[in-house]
This record gives sequence, structure tokens and C-alpha cells, in this order.
Amino acid sequence: MRLDKFLVSTGKISRSDAGRAARGGKITVNGIVEKHADRHIDPDTDIITLHGERIVYRRYTYILLNKPAGYVSATEDGREATVLTLLPEELQRIGLFPCGRLDKYTLGLMLPTNDGDLSHRLLSPRHHVEKRYAYTCKLPLLPEYIEMLEVGVELEDGYLTKPARMIAEPQSTSGIIVLTEGKYHQIKWMFEAVGNKILSLERVTFGPLTLDPTLDRGEWRYLTDEEVAALQSGVKGVDEP
Repeated sequence: MRLDKFLVSTGKISRSDAGRAARGGKITVNGIVEKHADRHIDPDTDIITLHGERIVYRRYTYILLNKPAGYVSATEDGREATVLTLLPEELQRIGLFPCGRLDKYTLGLMLPTNDGDLSHRLLSPRHHVEKRYAYTCKLPLLPEYIEMLEVGVELEDGYLTKPARMIAEPQSTSGIIVLTEGKYHQIKWMFEAVGNKILSLERVTFGPLTLDPTLDRGEWRYLTDEEVAALQSGVKGVDEP
């Protein structure tokens, strides 16, 4: 890989700035100043520094983000702040996108990544990746309505939802709902189908990932190698041709 391409892929610098940094002696390769940005390097074995900072190569980036209210799940939006604006500028420059949507006022676990293949598999209906949401609703949820949600309900547009799993006490106004699909505003419409209304919603798991309790709203961290491996192992197999 070319040195300038490597630096651009990390979001640290533009290609033209990489050339200027090299000519200015601001880049080292294995401890030696490198003044040619078009030099080929091995990103897995060579040690690269820029302005004295070691630059770590990631083919793909995986972020665990605790989404606050008021941000839309998009890469860009002309009117609203997106979840990607919660990340440092260098991460906003490497093609990340939110894997799976959350509504503007839904909180919790989000997975920004630039791994399109893994994202496709995680969201593919054939993999049945579970998502858990903690909810509060306006009215006590009667046992018969819990049963209806678990069997599947017909939404206003005629769509019949797949069976959900409810972890809730009868007559309570809070609990957990577990889905394996993600239609737009689905939980809101499901509760409206049984005469109720969602007041708050937070995604607490996505497949093997669990919302990190050490992250405040708007905070993020990189996924660990173990978390990435768990995501990948959960969606192995061949998708539809």
C-alpha cells in the first residue's frame, strides 16, 4: 500500500497534506524519516508515525456508540445532526455509516462501521440477528396484548410483524422487547397496534453486543477484537445470490 493512501485511510490527513508532511520530514517509517509519500509500505508490519504519533492501520473500523436523543441515523443530513458528528473528525473522514437505524429520539447502542459486507449480513432477515430494546409505554400492558406482540401484529400499513419476545410483567408500563427485524418505527407502530403508545426506547443489545455501561450518552469506543469476532461468527454463511 502506498504511504499516502495508508495515511488517508486512517482519516488523519488528506493525500495532498500527506505529500507536504513527507517533504517536511514529518513522517517516519520504522524509525526513519520518509520524504516520499508514494513509497509502498506494509500496513500490517511497518511502524508509521506522523508528527511523532504512531498511526495504527485498521482495514475496517467498528465503533460502539451510546446514542443520545436528537441525532439522526444517517451519514449526512441537511437539517439534522447525525450520529457521525459525535465522532472525531478523523473518523468522520473514513466512510463510516450507522449499521442499522435508530429513530431520532431512540437512545442506546449503535454500530458505526465501514464494513459494508458485515453490515449487510447483520441486517439481513435470513440471519435473524436479535436486537433488544428497553421501553416504557403509556398504558399498562395487559397479558393479552403481550401475547399479541409475541405472536406478531398487523401494522397500520398492513405489514405483519414477525414474532417478538417480550420480557415484561403483565400490567407493567416498562420492559424489554426483542426483535429480529427492523422496520422503520416498528416498535412504535407495534404498540399502537395494541392500543398503546411508546414513551421511551433504548436499544441495549445488537446481536452479541451489549451497550457499554461505562459510556455516557454521546460517548463511544472501538469494538474489541473479541466483539468483532463475535459479530462475524454470528453471521457466517452465504447470503442470497
